[in-house]
Amino acid sequence: MPYTEETAYRIRRMLVDKGVDFTEKKMFSGLCFLVDDKLFCATHFDKKRDEDLLLCRVGLEASETVLEENDCIPMDFSGKTMKGYVYVTENGFKSPKELERWLELCLAFNPLAKKSKAT
Repeated sequence: MPYTEETAYRIRRMLVDKGVDFTEKKMFSGLCFLVDDKLFCATHFDKKRDEDLLLCRVGLEASETVLEENDCIPMDFSGKTMKGYVYVTENGFKSPKELERWLELCLAFNPLAKKSKAT
């Protein structure tokens, strides 16, 4: 299972409620959400951990801070840590308030994020 539809639904619902214009694209063995054509966040089911992970693009500065939290781990998709990105474990975005916090961090960084060279 590449991602959990329930998590994707929760992300969609929250972005729609906030009036955020977004698109979706299957990547990183999951479902990515793009804002302004830039990777914003994603949901990915990690078979090794046997849990849904929330990928958040929060930027280098914020990632250094949030990685100190128990439910946040470095984004290591292919054996190399991607700076500015973090995974949040299921426990870290269980409640609507927790999920909203992570999406707000992604929204705050999005205007500063660079677009990918590949489309």
